[in-house]
Amino acid sequence: MSREILSKRPFRLLKMLYEQGKPLTTYTLEMKQNELAKGLEISRQALNVHLRKLRDLRYIRTGRGFIDVTESGLRALGVSANPAFIFIKVSPVKRGEAYTRIGEFPIQRFFRVAGDMDAVLVVERENLEETLRKLAFVEGVQDTKSYITIQVIK
Repeated sequence: MSREILSKRPFRLLKMLYEQGKPLTTYTLEMKQNELAKGLEISRQALNVHLRKLRDLRYIRTGRGFIDVTESGLRALGVSANPAFIFIKVSPVKRGEAYTRIGEFPIQRFFRVAGDMDAVLVVERENLEETLRKLAFVEGVQDTKSYITIQVIK
C-alpha cells in the first residue's frame, strides 16, 4: 500500500537507504529548544552551545523539532545499545490485565507474538533484572525466557 503512495524514484531511494543503512539505537526527543532550555533553567543561547558540543561529539543529532541521542551518546551515559529480549508466556484468561501491567514497565518495545510464547519485550540491558523481578509479580505470567544481545551483525 505504501508503494502506491510513492512514485518509482522516491520508492527506490527509500529502499536503497533502508538496505544500505545500518540499524542504530536512538532515543528521540520531540521538544522545542526553548522548552528544553526552560526545563534545564538555562538560556536558549547556552543550550545551543551545549547542543553543538554534543553534536560535535556525535552524541546527538538534531533537526527541526527533534533531538536524537545516538548510540555513542548512550554509551557515554553508560547505557548499552544492545538490548535484551524477554519472551513471555501468559495465561489466556489473564492476558489483558497482564499486558496492561507490563506496558507500564521500563521497556523499549512490546510485541504480541504467535507461537510458543505470547509476547516479546525489548528492554535495555540495564533494565533486564528489574523487568524480570517485576514480571514475577504479574498475575498470569507463566514463564519467561530472556536473551541478551552481544553484537549487532546487520
